[in-house]
Amino acid sequence: MVRARPLTYFFLLANGLSWVAWLPYILSQNGLGVWDHRFPAILGTTQVLGVLPGAYLGPIGAAFVMTALVDGRTGLRAWTRRLWRWRVGGRWYAITLLSVPAGMLLTGLAFSGGQVAAPSAAALTAFVPMLLFQMITTGLAEEPGWRDFALPRLQSRFSPLRAAFVLGPLWGVWHLPLFLTEWGGYPEASWTRPLAFLTFCVAFNIVMSWVFNRTGQSLPLSMLMHVGVNTFASVMWSEMFPGLDGELALVAMGTGASVAAAVIVVATRGRLGHDPLPPFFSPGHGGTEPSDRQTGADRARTTIDS
Repeated sequence: MVRARPLTYFFLLANGLSWVAWLPYILSQNGLGVWDHRFPAILGTTQVLGVLPGAYLGPIGAAFVMTALVDGRTGLRAWTRRLWRWRVGGRWYAITLLSVPAGMLLTGLAFSGGQVAAPSAAALTAFVPMLLFQMITTGLAEEPGWRDFALPRLQSRFSPLRAAFVLGPLWGVWHLPLFLTEWGGYPEASWTRPLAFLTFCVAFNIVMSWVFNRTGQSLPLSMLMHVGVNTFASVMWSEMFPGLDGELALVAMGTGASVAAAVIVVATRGRLGHDPLPPFFSPGHGGTEPSDRQTGADRARTTIDS
């Protein structure tokens, strides 16, 4: 039954595991206030103990379980190898690391009316350590599930653009219970904040799908792009654009992501850089070792991207 509908059970498992694990945080004084307990802050945030355990249980945990059930040991080995797929063209590192801050700077300038302040020395110093910390927390917890497990299987069934429009809302919905906590600005945040966040997830998922496809399904590059947004928003955004509050900041981010997604859709004619021949396995048909044709195509693609 699970092998017949791996994507359905993956999404159910990813959401179920995370939401159950987040329940204490949601009910605590950091959320609805039903439970008389407050999570302690670590590194300046309660999310390390309140959010991160559920994030690790959800997407990456569900991807591991479903890969083991559907593709067995061979599939798990291929899935693990993709976690370390760092060998891509250098220009893709530049695109991944620089395009997000550049896009967010332009968007922030547009929505702040041109009012921008220089970031403090503390923010500049903290940016790289926070980026690395986000790689082993948010990036590692989410991307092996959303992009590495779900996206290739969706693209094997639908067009790349349709697959992106399926995954984007599901990725956003996974976060929704957290809007009942201080993670989402509760209780001050308005009901429009989750909607703005969903818009951002749908648009930015198109951008991430393009990067994932064009780098030969490199998971580390997807992780870098994901955490680049998180790091810039948490470290730089409020200092450089103090006039942007929570709602307006999400609207700005959603607008910027939508513009980038539209450009990519037009430039790629909706293909989002998708290669119908995946480098490691054929999703939904059991994990297999790469064939000679797959390996050769993978080497050629890597050479071109370099």
